[in-house]
Order: sequence, then structure tokens, then C-alpha cells
Amino acid sequence: MAAPDGQPNLSQLFSDLNRAGQAGDFNKALKIATKILKQDPHDEKAYHCKVVSMIQLGQFNEVIRFMGGNYKLSDPLKFERAYCLYRLNRTQEALEVIKKIPEPDYRIKELLGQVLYRLEKHDECLELYRDLIRNSQDEFDEERETNLAAVVAAAQMWGGKELEDYGLRESTYELSYNAACSQLSKGNVKGAEEKLQKAEELCRQNLEEDPEVTEEDIEAELGVLKTQRAYCLQLQGQNEEATKIYNQVLKSRPTDVGLTAVASNNIISLNKDQNVFDSKKKIKSATAEGVDQKLTKQQLRDIAFNKCLLQMYTNQNEACRKLAKSLQEEYPDQDMPLLIQAAQLCREKHRQKAVELLCDHINNRPNPSITMKLTLAQLHLNQGNAGQAAEVLQSVGELRYKPNMVSTLVNLYSSMENIEGAAEVLDTTVNWYKENHPSSPYLAQLMRASSQFKLKHGQAQKATEILEELRSMNPDDVKTIAQLISAYSQCDPKKGEEISKELPPLDPSFFSGLDIEALEKAAMTMGTRKKAAKAAAGTAGGDKADSPVEETKDSVIVQKKKRRKKKGKLPKNHDPSVTPDPERWLPIRERSYFKGRRKRKQKDGVGKGTQGATAGAASDLDASKPQVTPSSPRAGASGSSQSAPTGASGTAQPEMVGPRQQKPQASSKKSKKKKGGGKNKW
Repeated sequence: MAAPDGQPNLSQLFSDLNRAGQAGDFNKALKIATKILKQDPHDEKAYHCKVVSMIQLGQFNEVIRFMGGNYKLSDPLKFERAYCLYRLNRTQEALEVIKKIPEPDYRIKELLGQVLYRLEKHDECLELYRDLIRNSQDEFDEERETNLAAVVAAAQMWGGKELEDYGLRESTYELSYNAACSQLSKGNVKGAEEKLQKAEELCRQNLEEDPEVTEEDIEAELGVLKTQRAYCLQLQGQNEEATKIYNQVLKSRPTDVGLTAVASNNIISLNKDQNVFDSKKKIKSATAEGVDQKLTKQQLRDIAFNKCLLQMYTNQNEACRKLAKSLQEEYPDQDMPLLIQAAQLCREKHRQKAVELLCDHINNRPNPSITMKLTLAQLHLNQGNAGQAAEVLQSVGELRYKPNMVSTLVNLYSSMENIEGAAEVLDTTVNWYKENHPSSPYLAQLMRASSQFKLKHGQAQKATEILEELRSMNPDDVKTIAQLISAYSQCDPKKGEEISKELPPLDPSFFSGLDIEALEKAAMTMGTRKKAAKAAAGTAGGDKADSPVEETKDSVIVQKKKRRKKKGKLPKNHDPSVTPDPERWLPIRERSYFKGRRKRKQKDGVGKGTQGATAGAASDLDASKPQVTPSSPRAGASGSSQSAPTGASGTAQPEMVGPRQQKPQASSKKSKKKKGGGKNKW
């Protein structure tokens, strides 16, 4: 075909396009391919070269639009279309395109493996990579083995599957990292940590050999390995060291949003309800744009749960409630959203609503989880409803037969004084172990506990039946025989005496070093010593036979010295001829002669009356006031006007004055109080 006027020949354009492709100049190749298509819009090679150039330049959206305009030319390019959809994270559409390819080659199978891995279809992906490794042999074998190791680790960690050992190598840091993930999924945290340390060493050695790789590039590549190792430390309880590594990784500002999200989320889980301001910053990084394309569904779910918990801890009640409800709709098989709602209600002091919420969930679910039931039982206990808590615990399936659960149920029923219910729990558990696990060591423990419980609550006959059965299981158990003797002593002493003959004799070494005669003498003389002590005390004290004595370690009787009582001190002005005041032990206010405190009158009435008046003269001239004698009544007198009583001889008896009234009068001089304060006080 001849070229139009002013345009280069097609052969020349194709020659330039070939040279640009070999040189890797895809911008130039794209321009040349566009020129060719202008001259010949139906040229398949030019069309294909333009699509490849756009893919190399990362123009995936443009490729999808460009291929949609010409179905005839784009239909053979299903691989390119599927690859662009995969890079645009439209993984399901990419899978549908690949399935339409009738005879996929190796490159399509490689892409299919990546698609299946991202869709978390681990079983199909595993079989695909095993087939690729068996039927191919080229320079990409090591990458395929690395991908197979990643699929195995993901299937074990996220799928919860137990896979066989495929004998994968650990020669590269990628293979060592995947091996560490496999160990982590099996619960071997320490082994995973060691493999991660080895992976870090291999990574640094490999990258340092390349002169074009900088230290920043090495640290960026080590970020994933360090974060996983910090997770291992976190699982082992080394939280401070784990937090330090997480912060170091985030400080390096990794370009991988998935790595940033995982490290930030793990820091949030370490902070818990503390350092919430730091957690609020980290949750933004954990939920940044593009994270959903880098992490698994389980990782995204955990981040969403942590975000909801953080809102609860920061008292964002309404936001927490809305997010928890949306998460419950998104993950209906998970308990965490509902547990968060119940916890939020408890924080708001609505415990009864929380109980109702959990009850509705348990009643409407065909198979409610044990976690929900245990949480409901705990809420009942917090409200003091032991009966309802026991009822919930009885419905936890086989978990109710665990020794710890049995102990909890027995204590709950005992606290309610429901002895029959507690005994029924023990009997039911023993029967269950007899039917399902007769060789379990828990059976003997539970039977022994049941016998002791019945013996404690007066059911000695039932206790002996259980102990007899326990004895038949192990006839040589001395502990069982001893307990059986103790039980028979309460219901059948003769039977207990017969069984006591089966006790083995004591070991002769038990008596070594013991002086039996000395012990017998000590026991026989114990009573006589006490009697002798009392007799000695009686002899020493005359008629006082109950005087205290004591016995020393050397059996020498020593009489205790009796303390002499000191005579009470009498007042200095005590007069033995005067009868003491009978009310002297009462407070002054409660005595019959107390008239209250008198108001302090100013001397000579200064400051009262009209100006120039004399208070004393006015009082003397007032005839209406009776004259008061200066003598005061005696203590304990009923009135002030009574005269002193006379005796038979007519002479006046002395007044009855108590010892408190006999004290000498205090000095009328008042001690001057010093004013407190320093120099600078007013």
C-alpha cells in the first residue's frame, strides 16, 4: 500500500517501530504505532504493538477503552485484556476473560495463578502451580516455587488448612519468608522468628551485591520482613520491642500502602484503650485508599473491627453504633460486631439492654457461638443473676464437661444453696466421661470430687458407692482407701474398720530417729505436770489455789509473779471525814446543781444607763429587789433558801462538800497569752 503524500512509508514506520521496541522506548513505539493505524486502521500487528506499548507505560484504563472500540482486533488479545483488568484490581472480570480462552498457554496460566491467589482460591491456585512446576523448566522456576510457597502459607494461615510438606527450599529470602509464614500458621512462633531473621540476612546480602541498590531501597525491601518479625514478637508478649520495630518501619515511609496499613493496625492493637490519639492517627493510615487491593479479606475485616473498637474507646458512641451495625450486616457470621454493641451499651449503663441484645441473637441463631454464651453468662453474673448464668453455662455443649466449667457450675449452685443441682452437675459429668472418654485422667478426678462433695453435705452412702467404684478402677490407690474409710466411718463404722486392715504397713524408715518411749512418757506425764503445777500454785498461795503458773520447755514449774495493785491517788485537799460527792463521776452539765454558765457582767456596770448615772447607787435604792446573802448553797442542795439540817442534839451538822468543791481557789490573775505571728503580721 502506497503512503499518502507527506507521510512516511509503512515499511519505514514498521522498521522504526521495531527499533523502538528493541530499545525499550515505548513512548516512541506508541507514537509510531498510532501513525501506522492512521494509515491502516485494520493492521493487527500495529494494533498489538500499540496495546503492548500502552501496557508498558502503565496506561491500563486507556488500553481497556482502546480495545473496546474494535472487537475484531481486540478479541485475539484476551491475555492483554485480562492482564489490564488484573492490574486495575478488577480481578473477577480478569478471571472471566481468562476462562474464555480455549487453550491457555504458560503465560496465561501464570496470570491465572496470580488471579486465583488474589481471589483467595487457594486450592485451585495450589494445583495450578504444582502443574506448572512439574511441566515447565526455564529461568522462571525459582519464581514459580516462590509463588507456590506463598500459596501454601496463605492456605494454612488464612484458609486454616493443614497441607503436606512439599519440600520447598529456603535458599532465597522470599522462600525463607514464606516458610516463616507457614510456621506461624502452625503456631510455631519461635521457629517463624528464626526463619525471618535468616530471611533478613539473605535479603541484605542479595541486595548489597547490586551496586545500584541504595540503603533506602534495602530498608524498603526489609520492611515486610521486619513487620512480620515484629508480629512474632507481639505474639510472644514482647510488646515494647514489637512497637519499636513497627514505628521504625513507618518512619521509613514505605511506598507499599498494605505494609503501612498492617504496621499501623498492629500498633492500634497494642495501644488498646491507651494512647488513643496515636491510634486515631494510625487508623487513618490503616484505612487509606488502595488498601483493600493489597490486603486479604481477613486483614481488612480485622482493621474494620479495630476501627469500631477505637470509636468506642474514644466515646464516639453514635459513630461506633452505626459502624457496628454495618459490620454486622457485612459479616453476619462474626460475633465481634454484636459484642461491640453489647460493650457499648454496658459503657452507657444500659446493661439490661445488652443482655436482651445477646439473648435475642442467641435465640435467633441456629448454632450460636460459645463466645456469645459465655459473654451473656458474665453479664448475668455482673447483675447478680447466678441462676440465669448457670442456665446459660449449661447450654455450651461439650465445654460444660470441662473441669473448670464444672467447678464454676458447682460453685454457682452452691452459692444459691442448690445442693441437688450441684450434685447433679457432678453426676452428669462423670457419666459423660464414662461414656465418651473412659480413659481420661479427668474421670478419676471428677469422681473423687463428687464423692467429697456428697460426703461434705451428708450423703455418705452415695459417697461410698463412688469411692468403691473408684477403688475397683485402681485397687492399690491408698488415697482412695483412706477416703473410703473416712466415708464408712459416718455410715457403716464396721465396714470402715474392715477396710482399714487393707492399708499397707508404714515404712520402717518413718520411725527412724524417733524415741517412742520418750513420746509415751511425755504423753503420760502431761496430765500429771498440769496437776502438779496447780498444786504447787495452791501451796505457794495458801488458800489461793488458782494462782497462775507456767511450765517451761524443760518441764520446770515456775510460778508467775503476781503484780501488786497500786493504790489510787487521792486529791491533795481530800478530807476523809467528808462524804464524797455522789455525782462526781458525771459531767458538770449533767449534775443536779449545775445552773449553766453565767453571763460575764462588766465591772460596776460601766457603759450602761444614762450618762452620768451610777449603777451601784440605783441598785441600792431599788426596794423591789430582794437582798441576796453572800453565802452560796452547798453542793447537791435542792434549794438555796433551805437551812442546814440539825442533828438530835440540836447542833448544826457540817455541810456536805465534795472533793471537787474542796479545791483551793484559783488565782484571779489571768495569764497573758502571747500573740502568735511573725514580724510581718498585722
